[in-house]
Amino acid sequence: MNFANAFRVFKSRDYRLFFTGQLISRIGMWMQRTAVIWVVYTMTNSVLMVGVATFAEQFPSFLLSPAGGITADRYNRYKILMITQIASALQAVLLTFCYMYGYHSVAILLMLSLMLGIANAYDIPARQAMVNDLVKSKDDLPAAIAMNSSLNNLTRLAGPALAGIIIANYGAGICFGSNAVSFIAVIICLNMIRFPAYKAPLKRKKPWIDFKEGFHYMKKEPEISRTLLLCSLVSFFVITYNTLQPYFAKTVFHGDAATYGYMNAAAGLGAFTSTLFIASQKRVGNLKKILFFNLLLLGTGLILMSFVRILPIYIMFCFICGFGTMSIIPICNTIIQTVSITEMRGRVIGFFAMATLGTLPLGSLVIGWLSKSISAQHCQLGQGILCIIIVLLFYNFLRGEKKLNSDDSMIKTQDQEDILLTK
Repeated sequence: MNFANAFRVFKSRDYRLFFTGQLISRIGMWMQRTAVIWVVYTMTNSVLMVGVATFAEQFPSFLLSPAGGITADRYNRYKILMITQIASALQAVLLTFCYMYGYHSVAILLMLSLMLGIANAYDIPARQAMVNDLVKSKDDLPAAIAMNSSLNNLTRLAGPALAGIIIANYGAGICFGSNAVSFIAVIICLNMIRFPAYKAPLKRKKPWIDFKEGFHYMKKEPEISRTLLLCSLVSFFVITYNTLQPYFAKTVFHGDAATYGYMNAAAGLGAFTSTLFIASQKRVGNLKKILFFNLLLLGTGLILMSFVRILPIYIMFCFICGFGTMSIIPICNTIIQTVSITEMRGRVIGFFAMATLGTLPLGSLVIGWLSKSISAQHCQLGQGILCIIIVLLFYNFLRGEKKLNSDDSMIKTQDQEDILLTK
């Protein structure tokens, strides 16, 4: 494992600025997300309502991410990011004022979460596709994508831990306000980046035609279609175990917001460790084999965790499951971005967001509903078993060597020709 490969991408000034702005902003986002979930659970004592809150924020990605991908391919990604960041900042400001002035309503929280979800549906395809624009050497692309995911996992470690301490001592409103302030950093950094000159498509087709072309391209590329299917199944049936964590924190271990924060922080530390490990890999062909073993680790971890009743041991399993869980997104993201051609990349990432963030809220609703009929412990046990079954179904795909598209050899040349720095 060579960590020099992981950090080599920071030689790029523009990527450093991009990473810094996103780091600060996403710490705030995780603080807000943790606070919203905890407030909803303490107000309702319902895992189902936690699932509804997750659904409200993430389901717009299921509906709108393909449109977000088309937008990322058709228009200037810098401008798209600026619009989505400003919209997300306004959402955080509204949430802060509503909560600070006593409007503690689940309906308001859900409505504002929905607003954030709509912004994210357009933000994610543009932001993920932009990584290709910022990294000059395509040999560094897998490391850049993995470091981008490690950023999310590092913030998932820091954000919930900070949120748990702040909620316990000062209240959720401080978390919401911190997120609003954090957007200043990302907007400043975006304005300092020297983006490649935007080249508008010579002829813009109708959005529906763009969607059909992207969908047919995704279907005909088995490496992409199978990766997306694997992502959607794991996201729907397995990753949604996080919906159950407020129940374990408050009911099983008789804890408070700080306990919930520690669980999230342990999972975030495992996720951060996982993505650093992935970023250190030089050969893309090894990633599917790593995903195979990490999914086995996740399934086994969930099965064993469902029987644990000692908090320190449970937190240790949160770390293990976080390690297994968060290898899924960066590995699958790296595969589809490496295989997809430049012209289709935004749309493919849109389908990827649909397969991951889009199915998560549906799975959260289902697991929240099931937890009312059977215990949360049995739900977690079932998710571990389903994870093992999914791994076995995709055994040949995950254990095989990655087959690159014939267009991949052209990606490096095409992207180098596109990099004409402005300013």
